[in-house]
Amino acid sequence: MKTLGYYNGNYGPLEEMTVPMNDRACYFGDGVYEATLAKNGKIFALKEHLDRFFNSAGLLKIEIPYTREELTSILYDMLAKMDDSEIFIYWQVTRGTGIRQHQFPAAGTKANLWIFMKPGKHGDSSKRLKLTDMEDTRFLHCNIKTLNLLPNVMAAEKAESMGCGECVFHRGDVVTECAHSNVSIIKDGVFKTHPTDHYILPGITRMHLVQICKDNGIPVDETPFTMEELMDADEVIVSSSTKFCAPACEMNGTPIGGKAPELVKILQEKYLEKFENETK
Repeated sequence: MKTLGYYNGNYGPLEEMTVPMNDRACYFGDGVYEATLAKNGKIFALKEHLDRFFNSAGLLKIEIPYTREELTSILYDMLAKMDDSEIFIYWQVTRGTGIRQHQFPAAGTKANLWIFMKPGKHGDSSKRLKLTDMEDTRFLHCNIKTLNLLPNVMAAEKAESMGCGECVFHRGDVVTECAHSNVSIIKDGVFKTHPTDHYILPGITRMHLVQICKDNGIPVDETPFTMEELMDADEVIVSSSTKFCAPACEMNGTPIGGKAPELVKILQEKYLEKFENETK
């Protein structure tokens, strides 16, 4: 198949799939999700994505009706039905189906599993990104990969309308993350990135980049940094499961980064090497 959708055991071409109107995703965005890439029949960093998925669900008191092993089996069974060798994979779980009410549905209501797959490749990280910014007015549980993404949608649309590759969120002057990526900086040879507190999503790619730095003798500083520090950084790096390790060149039309390309190259090459090794 070219695209594939799944809902509670039923699957078919994504364009033909439907879901009940009373799924709590429709009224409340009451669920959590994950997304990653697959290549040559191998799902990249699946363990890490499942760890975050189950953690996010637990923080919202959603009981996933599958074990990690069962969910892994479902994902791989679906992947085997895809025609292309490089695939984008998305899955989410919602609290269940029930008449609209703010409190949880009746005890015993089973959570709903959604999955979709489509052709997808990682971005070209050799191209530097133009950035814009926006005040971060989201709620204070950004560490949960919730379906409630309207502020992220508005930020992403702002970036798109300005010809930018991402929008950087900040609370006051403190940088948090981007609309759908993490953002880190390099200054004086140090990789600096916001700590994994409740203000940011603990990005899988961010985690891998931190480990790559440690493995290659690049100091890591996991403390908050400001917009002023970002503008003055030697490099600004946007990272995600699809962007991988993408350096930036502009913030609202002002040149940024470009002063430590050798360090960026190390991170990009090591991350790509990890991806290729795990998806052989």
